[in-house]
Amino acid sequence: MSPSTITLIFLVFAIISFVLEKIPLALTATIVAIGLNLTGVLSIADTFAGYVNSNVILCVGMFVVGQALFETGMANRIGALVTKFAKTEKMLIIAIMVIVGAMSGFLSNTGTAAVLIPVVCGIADESGYSRSRLLMPLVFAAALGGNLSIIGAPGNLMGVNALQELGMETSFFMYAPVGVPMLLLGIVYFAFIGYRFLPDRAYSREAINGQKDYRNVPKWKQIVSLAVLVVVILAMIFEDEIGVKIQISACVGAIILVLTGVISEKEALKSIDLKVVLLFGGSLALAKALETTGAGNLIADAIVGALGENPNPLILLLVIFIVGCSLTNFMSNTATTALMVPIAASLAQSLGADPRSMIIATVIACSCAYATPIGMPANTMVVGLGGYKFKDYVKAGLPMIAVSFVICIVLLPILFPFYG
Repeated sequence: MSPSTITLIFLVFAIISFVLEKIPLALTATIVAIGLNLTGVLSIADTFAGYVNSNVILCVGMFVVGQALFETGMANRIGALVTKFAKTEKMLIIAIMVIVGAMSGFLSNTGTAAVLIPVVCGIADESGYSRSRLLMPLVFAAALGGNLSIIGAPGNLMGVNALQELGMETSFFMYAPVGVPMLLLGIVYFAFIGYRFLPDRAYSREAINGQKDYRNVPKWKQIVSLAVLVVVILAMIFEDEIGVKIQISACVGAIILVLTGVISEKEALKSIDLKVVLLFGGSLALAKALETTGAGNLIADAIVGALGENPNPLILLLVIFIVGCSLTNFMSNTATTALMVPIAASLAQSLGADPRSMIIATVIACSCAYATPIGMPANTMVVGLGGYKFKDYVKAGLPMIAVSFVICIVLLPILFPFYG
């Protein structure tokens, strides 16, 4: 059996396993990586290169930096400060989406949603507004905000890595030219149209378990956690000017937070999501196999062939977006991104086109998990608290996907022309 055939078999296994989730996602990725080595497709070096990839290190460092903001209660204070000024339901929706979207651009979007869900539930209970009117905009804003920077979501770094592998330069705000308009239009959509699709129903007023009391946390810890985050972000933005790689900036920030006692070593280690690391590393092994065996090109050629000779790159962009968006609503965003990015890169190469539009469209499409309660962890978190039904996500989420799609199709070819 040829290496390309073996790689395609493992790809099919990964897709089925990611969708069904009978096997943990990280374990599936690990099985694929080890399997590709045992079958002789990848060398031992290529098998494990992804686990020590520089972007994985960046992800680990930001886990710690972001967790410090959560552990000290600073994230909670920021959320409460912004939302308390809203006097009407519509203003509250806008305020929630603005703060969640902004925070998600630089912290874990799932973590941001998780820490602000109790805050928003409390505001809803005290103000008399229904939770079901506020929680869905919150989790959608978390997903939208993840497209503001390369650290907004783990899948973003996969797109960065793919472009770096092709010898192309990347930047901290690589996704922002598309992500910012998406966030702004998403807020406008909910403020003027989307709120009509939000359900208004009663729910069980059960206590939110695990809500931490931050009153005894020293104020200096909160200040330092915020200051370190701001400095790390600035260092990443001005990476070229200061000559320090963004991975190093993230690690330095994490070290400072532990050394100063803002976050304990135990909390820092606990904040590192090994599931993401293992999923990332194993997925990069599969991406490497798709590249080196030519399997990725086979898939790309099949798609191009199905679209006829000399297909319009805009049509390919449309296909990539639809496929990625469809998959991500039923499986892990990160897993979907891992599967689709190398295929998108191969498609662009097969046409001799600039890969940036294809890859950025893929990453963004794989973040559009708005139409189901299982599309992303934050969606699932609020199902019970908001008393949501499956159809609620479909009604509010499909128009959001349409908005994101239109922005991508219009802006990407302008920002990154297929043939420069």
